Amino acid sequence: MKASTQACFQRILPGLVLCGIVTFAACLLEGLEAQVFGRAWLESLVLAIVLGTTLRSLVSLGPRFTPGIQFSAKFLLEAAVMLLGASVSATAILENGPALIGGIALVVFIAIGCSYGIGRLIGLPRKMAVLIACGNSICGNSAIAAVAPVIDASSKDVTSSIAFTAVLGVIVVVALPLAVPLLSLSAIQYGIFAGLTVYAVPQVLAATAPVALASVHIGTLVKLVRVLMLGPVVLILSVMTRDKGGRRPAVSQMVPWFIVGFLLLLALRSFGAIPEVALKPAQAVANGLTIMSMAALGLGVDVRSVLRAGKQVTSVVVLSLLVLAAISYVLILLLGIV
Repeated sequence: MKASTQACFQRILPGLVLCGIVTFAACLLEGLEAQVFGRAWLESLVLAIVLGTTLRSLVSLGPRFTPGIQFSAKFLLEAAVMLLGASVSATAILENGPALIGGIALVVFIAIGCSYGIGRLIGLPRKMAVLIACGNSICGNSAIAAVAPVIDASSKDVTSSIAFTAVLGVIVVVALPLAVPLLSLSAIQYGIFAGLTVYAVPQVLAATAPVALASVHIGTLVKLVRVLMLGPVVLILSVMTRDKGGRRPAVSQMVPWFIVGFLLLLALRSFGAIPEVALKPAQAVANGLTIMSMAALGLGVDVRSVLRAGKQVTSVVVLSLLVLAAISYVLILLLGIV
C-alpha cells in the first residue's frame, strides 16, 4: 500500500508542481495589479487560467505532467468546493426576512432556466449552457467550478465559461453604480440589485462601496444567499444527470462527496461548531485550491478551441446577465423594498 501510494504521488508530482508555479505567478500578478492600479481588476483565479492556457499554447508539455494536471483540475477543485461550505452561515441568512430569501431563491432558479434556454437557442452545447447558466445565476466562477464535476464538463467548457463571465464581471463592477440614477434606486435597493447580479463577493463589495455602506451590507447578505443556493442546485443537477440505465445509481453518483462535505460544513458553521479562528484559514485554503485547479484547467486546454466558441459564449453571457438584471429589478419592485 505504501509503495503504491508513493508511486501515485510520484506520478502526479510534476504536474502538481507546475500547477503550483502557475498559481504562485497568478497571485503575484494580482498583487502587482493592486499596487499599480489600486485594485486587482483581474483576480488570481482568472489570471491562473490565462497563464496556464498561455503556457500550454507556447510550450509543448510532456505526458509526465498530465496526471498531476488532471488531479489538480478534479480532486483539488472538488476539495475547494467542499471548503466553501465553511464560509456560509444559514443562521445569519435566515434572520433577515423569509420574503427576500424566498425571492432570491426564485430569481436564481428562474435565471438558470432563462440562461440555459438562451444558451441552447444560440447553439451552445448542453453542458456549457448549464455552466454559464449556473455561473451567471449563482456566483460566477465558484458555481461553474462546483457544477463542472457534477455534469462531467470538459476543461474547454469550464475555461470558456469562466473566462467570459470573469471579463464581464469586471465590466459589471465598473458600470453597475450607473443603475442608481438610471433606475432611481435607493441605497438598500441598489445593494439588493448588486447582490443579485454581481458574480463574486469581492465584486459585490467593489460595486456597492462607492454608493453607500447600507448598500455594502445588504448586497453582501443577498450575495451570501445566492452562494447558499449552490448546494441545492448542484444536488438537483446530480439527480438529473445520473445514469439513465435500469440499475440504481450509487449514492456517490447522485450526491458527490464534495457536495456532502459542503452541506456538512455549512451545517456546522450554522450551529457554531466551527471555531471562528478556523474560518479564515479554511477560506484561504479553499481559495488557493480553486486557483490551483483553474491553473490546471488552463494547462489542459487548447486555446484555439476556446476562441472558436467566443462569439456564442459572449452573446449568451451578456443576454443572460441582462435577463438576470431585469428579474432582479422586478423582484425589488414586487417586494416593495424602499
